[in-house]
Amino acid sequence: MNEYTIVVDSESRFDKYLSENVAELTRSGAVSLIESGDCTVNGCVVAKRYAVKPGDVIRLTVPEPVPVDILPEEIPLDVLYEDDWVIVVNKPRGMIVHPAAGRCSGTLVNALMHRCGASLSGINGVIRPGIVHRIDKDTSGLIAVAKNDTAHLSLAEQLKKRTMVREYEAVVHGRVNRESGSINAPIGRSVSDRKKMCVTTKNAREAVTDYEVVETYSRFTHIRARLHTGRTHQIRVHMAYIGHSVAGDSVYGNGKPVSLGGQCLHAKRLGFVHPNTNEFMEVESALPAYFKKLLEVL
Repeated sequence: MNEYTIVVDSESRFDKYLSENVAELTRSGAVSLIESGDCTVNGCVVAKRYAVKPGDVIRLTVPEPVPVDILPEEIPLDVLYEDDWVIVVNKPRGMIVHPAAGRCSGTLVNALMHRCGASLSGINGVIRPGIVHRIDKDTSGLIAVAKNDTAHLSLAEQLKKRTMVREYEAVVHGRVNRESGSINAPIGRSVSDRKKMCVTTKNAREAVTDYEVVETYSRFTHIRARLHTGRTHQIRVHMAYIGHSVAGDSVYGNGKPVSLGGQCLHAKRLGFVHPNTNEFMEVESALPAYFKKLLEVL
């Protein structure tokens, strides 16, 4: 289950404010939590119609979703490293990492369950066995999956301490004039569209992305980006924030679509301390066909 503490920054009806500020909650889900007493304002249980105001402190616990039947599926996986502790998979673009509402098959988890059986970390529950970190459906590239709880805790701690290396490559709109740079801008949920993230100071978390230019073309730039934090859609949001949205990104794009079937963003390099040997290791994947094809066209 996930626990939240939110300091209210605007006046609104309680259930409406919750649904707009907690990504995993719908309006009806917010109402259910309020009515069950799992959500309080300033330590008190209040009605869904209660008007929250700036400075109020909301605390809530969102229970794990009731698991549906998550079944192993024989789906081919591009495995670049595997032992009894960790498996590193090169996820194709278009594959969802784990089951969610309305989608319980065809995911990376379904494929991992077929390959690994019961030897996956159980810390994240039935729906996300072994999953320590994620990448978007339409982003390709490397994901490290824990095969036992000790490995999971080790990898999660490295993410928390920002010692895990996560390096991406992308093609972005426009000519990036600086050879390198760092974007330090907090990211939070968009108030106008809860499915989107944005650079904001409202209920936001620190987000830092370093980037460097690999190659510049007439209307696009091939970049390499390194994450220091792991916010949802971080590279896509940050690059759009500085005026260079990721090519093919239909959510944060600049109105100039590129027919790629998804954003041109690939998690290329992953480095971490092995949870058993304590040795630092790196795994690197080749650029996928869709990425190389775009570079050839450019």
